[in-house]
Amino acid sequence: MFRPRPDAPAATVEVEVDGRTVRVPEGASAAAAVLLAGLASLRDTPVTGSARAPYCMMGVCFECLAEIDGVPNRQSCMIAALPGMRIRRQRGARDIDPEDVPRTLPSFPIPAPRSGGA
Repeated sequence: MFRPRPDAPAATVEVEVDGRTVRVPEGASAAAAVLLAGLASLRDTPVTGSARAPYCMMGVCFECLAEIDGVPNRQSCMIAALPGMRIRRQRGARDIDPEDVPRTLPSFPIPAPRSGGA
C-alpha cells in the first residue's frame, strides 16, 4: 500500500500511532506516519461512520483529521512528525473547546464611499 521511497533520508524519529511506536523518516508528516504504521483509515465520519484515510496529502481535502498530542481535528498531512508525538484515530464528531474559538471575527476596514461626479 504505502512504502517509503528507497532514497528516503536515513534519519528517523519515533512517534506513537494509536499506541504503537513507529519510526518514520525525519521530515515526514503525521499522516505519512499513520500510513507507514499500516492503518487503513485515520478517522470515521460523524454522520455515517465511514472510514477515511489521508487522501490529497497537501491540506485541501481534510480527510486526514486526527488527534495529535491530545488536540482533535488536526490536519495530519500538514504537521511534521516530531519525536514523541502521539497520533490517534479520530472517531466521529469532536467537541470544540469554546476557549479555542475566537470571541469575535477579525474586522477588516471598510473603504469609505467614493465621492465625486461620474
